[in-house]
Amino acid sequence: MHYKKQNILKGAIIYSAGDTIAALLLDEFSVTRLLGMVLVGATVYAFEIPNYFDWIVKKTQFLKGLKSTLAKTALAILYFNPLWIARHLLFIKLFSGQFEAIGWNLLVIAFWSFLANIFISFIANYIIQNRFKLKWRFLGSAIFSALMAIYYALSETLFG
Repeated sequence: MHYKKQNILKGAIIYSAGDTIAALLLDEFSVTRLLGMVLVGATVYAFEIPNYFDWIVKKTQFLKGLKSTLAKTALAILYFNPLWIARHLLFIKLFSGQFEAIGWNLLVIAFWSFLANIFISFIANYIIQNRFKLKWRFLGSAIFSALMAIYYALSETLFG
């Protein structure tokens, strides 16, 4: 199990930075949202993602060539699925104090958001899973996710 100090710091800083940019663009910045995303990045994401990436390596270790490449990419995309996006949107709503905005609509937004970015997500996850060493995958994924956090926050405006 991976839950290391470096991942905790990276998760706290990178995920909250991406969300803060999104919040500023939408004029929705709040200190509680910032602190909440620091907490989620340092706990949930810093624990889940490196362990899932380690699982991907173990699950695909006997595959070779194109099969290995596609399997790693697909497994990463399956992790960052509409439910993951909806959970991220839920965190945003919770930490922003927008409890009335929490509902099934977050799943709809997450679904369309996922479909709209599947091509970009495929390319990014291909690079992260197949070109980065395992120890750098969480950082690469965190940076990509921070960029996507901007998109997810904006997706509510686009798909809501």
